[in-house]
Formats: sequence, C-alpha cells, structure tokens
Amino acid sequence: MNRLSGRVALITGGGDGIGRAAALAFSREGAKVAIAEINAPRGREVAELVGAQGGEALLVETDVTSEDSVRAAVEAAVARFGKLDTLFNCAGGSVPGDKPVTELDFSVFEHTIGLDLKGTMLVCKHAVPRIAAAGGGAVINMSSGAALRGANPAQVYTAAKGAIVSLTRSMAGTYAKDNVRVNCICAGRINTARVRRTYGLPGRAGGVADPQDASGQVKMYPFWVGEPEDIANIALFLASDESRMITGAAIAADGGRSAY
Repeated sequence: MNRLSGRVALITGGGDGIGRAAALAFSREGAKVAIAEINAPRGREVAELVGAQGGEALLVETDVTSEDSVRAAVEAAVARFGKLDTLFNCAGGSVPGDKPVTELDFSVFEHTIGLDLKGTMLVCKHAVPRIAAAGGGAVINMSSGAALRGANPAQVYTAAKGAIVSLTRSMAGTYAKDNVRVNCICAGRINTARVRRTYGLPGRAGGVADPQDASGQVKMYPFWVGEPEDIANIALFLASDESRMITGAAIAADGGRSAY
C-alpha cells in the first residue's frame, strides 16, 4: 500500500476497462486521480468508486482528440490537486472497420490515428510540462502487442500503436533531463467490453472466432488473454519508484505472442 502516496495521476479513458482498473488501483496505493473520460456517466461512476474506497478523484469530461479539451483537463487536474506527477494514456482502441490498406475506408484511418496516436500526443503535450514542473514523474502510454508483431487485418491500429512505441522511446530521451520517465505497455487481448464486442474472448464462454483469433493460438499462448487489472498492475509499477531505472521501454504483456 501507499506506493503512490502523495502522487497525482491523470488517467485518460478512466471510465472503463483498463483505465477504470488503473484508477482504482492507483487510488488504493495513495494517488489522487483525475479521470479524463469522454463518457461522463461512466467516469462519474468510477470517481464514486474511488471515493468509496477512501480515495480522492476528479472527473473531467474529456475528448482526447481535441486540444482544447485536453488542455482543460490537465489544468483542471492541477487546479484541483495542486500538481501532476503521473500520466496514464489509456484512451484508445480499434474499430471493426480496420482492414488491409487496399480495402480501407479512409474514415477509419482518420478515426483510429486521431484517437490512438493524436490523442496520446496531445495529452503528453500538455501533461509533460506539468509533470516536469512538479519535479518529475512518470508517463505510461498504452500500446499493443500488435505494435511488436503486426496484426492482420487491423493495419491502421497496428500502425498507430507502433507509432506510440516510437513516440515513447523518443520522449524518454527528450525528457530524461526533466526527471520524467516515459514507458509504454504492449498489451495482449484484454477482457474489456470493447474487446468482447469486437472479437469475443477465445477459450472463454461467449468467445467467437475471428481472423486474428484461432483456438490454437490460445493453446500456444495461454497468457495472451488477460484482465484489465493485469495491465493496471503493470501501469502501477511503472508509475511507482519501483521502476525508477526503467524509461523508454515497451513492456510486452501479450502472453509471449511477440516473442515466439
């Protein structure tokens, strides 16, 4: 307990899935949490859960693809809690229309790059100076195992998440002088509502078949399918002083799919 005592964390996409799990985990470890969430009712529910477990949370309705909205979210967090130490860029995701480039509707490209890559960059742009001003801290970006091995047919999502790995490494070098560590998590298939709607979960009740997901893959990679708390725990480690020697890393949490 208290691994993040005295810290202030901004979590984008904090109203659901991995972001929700992270908000609760960070709070349990002593952090004050600003939940930047486009779906205000879901974000409010998580803020109330944080309060129920004795923590402090602020909901800021946020569209990470809008610079004005992102700027306002960062300033609201600092105004409420006095500083910002930690950023977890968790907002993002893929859409069913993501196809090979020769078949792609360009609106899918604009949506996915806008949400995953532009959103990550905008929040970093406005949060990192605040983290540096607080004396340093941690940035955790959400990437994907797809960034390390490719995913067919989700080629735009693969490109966006691959860019986040490169962005993370570049930022780590740039902001080391400000005592800001920057890492990313390359997650496998996580049991969130969005993933269940899009792909189902292999090897579990209700799982459905899709081109990326044969039952044999689950046998080969038994740790590939995880829970939001699995990724939240990695983010918690990266936010804490326990990871003080780690920056510029792409942490593979994909059950080995990018390794063998």
